[in-house]
Amino acid sequence: MLETDAAGLGLSGASPRAAEDYRAAVSLYHALHGDPLSRLEAAIADSPGFVMAHVLKADMLLVGASPEVAAMGADAVKAASGLSATTREQGHVAAAVQIAGGQFAAAGRILEDVSVAEPLDGVALQAGQLMDFMLGDNRMLRDRIARALPAWSPQTPDYHAILGMHAFGLEETGFYDRAEAAGRQAIALEPRNAWAQHAVAHVLEMQDRRADGVAWMRRENLAWQTDSLFAVHNWWHLALFHLGLGQIDEVLALYDGPIFGGGSDMAFDLLDAAALLWRLKLEGCATDDRFQALADAYERRGAYGLQAFDDAHAMMAFVGAGRDDAARDLLTALEAGAAGDGDNAMMTAEVGLPVARALHAFGQGRFAQAVDDLRTVRNRAHRFGGSHAQRDVIDLTLIAAARAAGQTSLERALLAERQAARP
Repeated sequence: MLETDAAGLGLSGASPRAAEDYRAAVSLYHALHGDPLSRLEAAIADSPGFVMAHVLKADMLLVGASPEVAAMGADAVKAASGLSATTREQGHVAAAVQIAGGQFAAAGRILEDVSVAEPLDGVALQAGQLMDFMLGDNRMLRDRIARALPAWSPQTPDYHAILGMHAFGLEETGFYDRAEAAGRQAIALEPRNAWAQHAVAHVLEMQDRRADGVAWMRRENLAWQTDSLFAVHNWWHLALFHLGLGQIDEVLALYDGPIFGGGSDMAFDLLDAAALLWRLKLEGCATDDRFQALADAYERRGAYGLQAFDDAHAMMAFVGAGRDDAARDLLTALEAGAAGDGDNAMMTAEVGLPVARALHAFGQGRFAQAVDDLRTVRNRAHRFGGSHAQRDVIDLTLIAAARAAGQTSLERALLAERQAARP
């Protein structure tokens, strides 16, 4: 008889002890808290044929990591392939294979089918929503989760997780009141749920409720600040709130502390550092030494041309540091990536490369060119992933470029547009 997860779904190849470790790992994964990887490693050591333990390890390590960590994720995919598995688990393995190959749309579709068949499969929902995020698919960010909601209830283990996921999907599709309510409900159930914390932060960002944002992050719930796998991004949200209030010293303290003070080489963490430092540059508040250290981190990491959204942020670091040779090498890698296969080729050709070229032009003082490039790409920028809050840097750069190019009428129009959208 198969062991089961918390929802009663079968776990092929798991001993009772390994299944217990897996259930604990899944709960931590849902909250993006603690050390789920250690529990997975224990499960795998006990039961090497435990397919879902390998799959969840792959899901955790393949996206947003350093090249070395992503390689560990790829090894986990190989370990899962060929193991005895149920139909549901075979879907997970097939999706992990696609993720390892950079085929996010294909992986998302496979995980969608898993969730349709088994709506209580929280791992399929969470991994699938990450694919939607990577693709900038706002509707699926919401509807993938909404489809499963009727199967869940407050009595279902980890109910907070699906509330947090739904909150983010609602926010990205403009249902701000419902998103905030769902996110706050999730936090009431599990204060450590860093994804739900971030979903509410997104609402407050999009509504320009800066003081409320500081209160939410600094006073109303502090559980996300300790032992969180998603802490850097949530600190980034707090920094944006302070930036909107003109509290530059607070922003710099956060940048030098929890955002980049640890020198992480994880892709998502570097991205947050670059996104914040570029905003400070647009405000005239970034310093050269900070950009130099960030550019050093990107050059150590390398691996350009694999993820367009990450590459655009690497360009921010190189432009801010004045490293034109590195910027040109990055453009060359993006041009090669745009000519390749898979989802990233589309993302790079349609958005990543034009954005990188615009940022490079901005850094060289070719502001009119930056304006033209960004105006061409801004309305399709969702196609290279990220959230509305993250992609807002494109609009901020366009406004700054229009100002620097002396295009005052365009700048005025863009500011009026922004005021209407963000009261």
